[in-house]
Amino acid sequence: MSTRDSNEVPLTPVILVGVDFGLPNFDAELEELGLLAQTAGLQPVARVACKRKAPDAALFVGSGKADEIRMLAQMHHAVEVLFDQALSPAQQRNLERHLDLPVNDRTLLILEIFAQRARSHEGKLQVELARLQYLSTRLVRRWSHLERQRGGIGARGGPGETQIELDRRMIGESIKRTRERLSKVKRQRSTQRRQRERRDAFNISLVGYTNAGKSTLFNALVKARAYAADQLFATLDTTTRQLYVAEAERSVSLSDTVGFIRDLPHGLIDAFQATLQEAVDADLLLHVVDASNPGFPEQITEVQRVLREIGAAEVPQILVFNKLDGVAPEQRPLILQDTYELAGTPVQRFFLSAKSGEGLASLRQGISALVPRVQALSMTLVNDVEFPPDSV
Repeated sequence: MSTRDSNEVPLTPVILVGVDFGLPNFDAELEELGLLAQTAGLQPVARVACKRKAPDAALFVGSGKADEIRMLAQMHHAVEVLFDQALSPAQQRNLERHLDLPVNDRTLLILEIFAQRARSHEGKLQVELARLQYLSTRLVRRWSHLERQRGGIGARGGPGETQIELDRRMIGESIKRTRERLSKVKRQRSTQRRQRERRDAFNISLVGYTNAGKSTLFNALVKARAYAADQLFATLDTTTRQLYVAEAERSVSLSDTVGFIRDLPHGLIDAFQATLQEAVDADLLLHVVDASNPGFPEQITEVQRVLREIGAAEVPQILVFNKLDGVAPEQRPLILQDTYELAGTPVQRFFLSAKSGEGLASLRQGISALVPRVQALSMTLVNDVEFPPDSV
């Protein structure tokens, strides 16, 4: 007899598929895709990983592997197939016909999670824009049941083509409206930033790979109650609180931002530019790393890549190796404060556990010592800027 609560919604069984094209850091166990699926309320029941030199133009994995996936889905009663890589609209359509099941990719999965988690008006707008941009490339498969028919001489197209044209126009108008509403939000944020600058505010942003413990550290530093959970993308909306820095004898603004992830959809990076602007405009970044994850070097690289993409690569950083309580005793560092090279530059690193509080005092002292130095450097850079004669 099942022990599941009668009111609990059963999880949707899905098959996970990943293809190794010889690129570094391939997740052969599809662990991250599985965590994403569970975060979205899905239950992985089987995993398929294969190697190919290049994607199959029609079915991405080839017909033989597609047949294997279909048999696995029937065996495990799966109702959906998830791919770890982005699929083209044609590949997605062909796979759905071959497998007779809905097929989605990592991009849509991340979009679905963001749609579930967004709470603020701005967050919902950003998710909607990214979803519309993704959907606009999938219009062909949305209306594949309406066959394109050919009539007499000179007649082309059919009901399917007409519906696609209508949908494309409606989605285009929705994208335009959403962009305009986001632009208004950005202007409001810009006004708020100017007000902070007039108050001589110092801004610190928490960045890092998703589930590195940013929100837990945020709560520990400012005694806040921001939502924190051991899951991917627990935080989407930026939260800002005041943090008192003893050595500098002042308060600074501390912001918790959305986590990064490998292959973050470019549409999401563009759509979340307003939220990520907190990191771009920060005076200091606390780059939080999951020290208990053996793949942390790759995660650091991915975060640095996204920071470059959004224009925040030059913002000073402190590396915070969190989750020290999850590191095996024989692998614990001998000292809890040292330096770590980022792009050839030594950066201060602190080992701590935001959950237990171990090492938190050292980080506070490090921030206290660094704030005056970063602020002095910022003032020097501003004073050294030469403005053209006609500038205002």
